[in-house]
Amino acid sequence: MSTRIAYFDCFSGASGDMLLGSLLDAGLPLDRLQAALRTLPISGWEIRVERQARQAIWGTGARVSYDEAAQPHRHLADILALIDGSELPASVKERAGAVFRRLARAEAHVHGTTPEEVHFHEVGAIDSIIDIVGVTAGLHLLGVEQVYASALPLGGGTVRVAHGELPVPAPATLQIVAEAGVPTRPHPAQVELLTPTGAALLAELARFEQPAMVVDAVGYGFGVREVPALNAVRVWLGRTLEPVPWQEDEAILLETNLDNTTGEALGYVQGRLLESGALDAWFTPIIMKKSRPAVLLSVLAPPARASELASLLLRETTTLGVRWRTVRRTIAGRRVETVHTPYGPVRVKVKELAGKPAGASPEYEDCAGLAREAGVPWQEVYDAARRAWAEAGRP
Repeated sequence: MSTRIAYFDCFSGASGDMLLGSLLDAGLPLDRLQAALRTLPISGWEIRVERQARQAIWGTGARVSYDEAAQPHRHLADILALIDGSELPASVKERAGAVFRRLARAEAHVHGTTPEEVHFHEVGAIDSIIDIVGVTAGLHLLGVEQVYASALPLGGGTVRVAHGELPVPAPATLQIVAEAGVPTRPHPAQVELLTPTGAALLAELARFEQPAMVVDAVGYGFGVREVPALNAVRVWLGRTLEPVPWQEDEAILLETNLDNTTGEALGYVQGRLLESGALDAWFTPIIMKKSRPAVLLSVLAPPARASELASLLLRETTTLGVRWRTVRRTIAGRRVETVHTPYGPVRVKVKELAGKPAGASPEYEDCAGLAREAGVPWQEVYDAARRAWAEAGRP
């Protein structure tokens, strides 16, 4: 089963309203979002949503309007009580509360107080509450189970807040980034690109990597900053790739041409290679210069053992050089089981795809030893082992 995921491409920073606008632009129904937010025990607010074009790109601006004079400043406990008093799903309450706790820790660190005593200003205003709860509720309504984000540009210059004019990034923003280990990237704009609300939402909700995914919808959430480039967050909504029923890895293919080595020496060196960690080793008849019959010796090596195995080839054969090549392998799962036959126990190598058996091969040496002891053909023991494995309820 695939998982519903969201990837926030923050090429021009992030704020709460930009993140919310991107979700609305990608298909989040406004009426369902408003119905969820109306369960918060606060009034006097409205979300204004506008589809617009900037730099020939269509997107959505989402702004919260309210009467600032009618709204009190709030402490962390006040905001958590509002969230807990709503009819939002428990997972939305938990996520929104965690975002505000992260904000409170950052503000407390910056101002030398405790999270409980922090007196929120901008982030305690009703628009920030609606943005934070709106993003967490929106992700829930869209069925998003995992959130990812790009590295975050911070901007530069200064920003005016309730405490006065401060450097960009704002101290609370930078503290959130530092505490969560958020990856950042430079941006030439001398304005605030990443707000404390945007930083807290992504630091709390997202993993900072770009996932492999199938993209079903894209949304642009427009900000209000005047920057040369498009001031927006782009969200990719989609699904994780269906898991493939195999694994992939890399190995080193070692090769050398031999036209003056005896069969006995070749057999010996093949055994030494396998004993020394080669994944496989084989011979291919070839014709070299001057029409000389020769052998191509090929060795499949784990990358960590390639040097050792190449040295072994130089020591144990007449070759003057070894070729290296990196190859990719697609590998089925495997495990070893023991089955019981009329001739004795036999180990069986079971092939697996997506965790389910997809065939089995009895071990040659086990079958050969039992065949010699019983005086019966090797094939008879081999077939008995396959029947025993199938009769144990496996395909």
